[in-house]
Amino acid sequence: MKKFSLFFVFFIVFINAQKLTTAEISLINQGEVKTLLPIYQTADSHQHTILLDQSTEIDPADPNTATLVSRMKQSLLSTDGGVGIAAPQVGINRKVIWVQRFDKPDEPLEYFINPVITWKSQLQNLGREGDLSIADFNGQFYRSQVIQLEYLDLKGQKYSEIVEGFTAVIFQHEIDHLFGILISDKKEKELNDEYIKVDAYKKSDAVGR
Repeated sequence: MKKFSLFFVFFIVFINAQKLTTAEISLINQGEVKTLLPIYQTADSHQHTILLDQSTEIDPADPNTATLVSRMKQSLLSTDGGVGIAAPQVGINRKVIWVQRFDKPDEPLEYFINPVITWKSQLQNLGREGDLSIADFNGQFYRSQVIQLEYLDLKGQKYSEIVEGFTAVIFQHEIDHLFGILISDKKEKELNDEYIKVDAYKKSDAVGR
């Protein structure tokens, strides 16, 4: 009976953790629901704090999740060459990202709910990155050449796939955002690290994410 009670408590906590707050619902539905959400910037102290917070999982069945996914896409499409965006970049600390799939025909944009990287290769890429939330900043960063990824869609269907090259770089960048990791901070942490260098980046110039 005790084990069952503990399980029930953990189950209730898990379900409640996924529920959007009133403030989050208000922000997601603020303005025209089919339009973009403004992209948060580190230059604004309040927005910077949101970008540094860790994100929690979101319920794919919540209608507000679909609205968030749709508006995030519009936010990304409004940028000049952006190839990915994470929910914290529109002020919502939840685990939702969009990624441009350079590894697929026609390079489509795809969304991912509660994405988790379950494995990373030791082989690293070194390439230039920018960020939609950090104006006039770019630098050289190391990312794993290959990753294994798990995620959900809006129907709650779970998927697992292996991603390589430049698309894997974008996934790692966006998932960093879900942990409050910005490339401006990542640069300092990598100063003393050593990696195997390969070139899997699609472009020589920094691309906003």
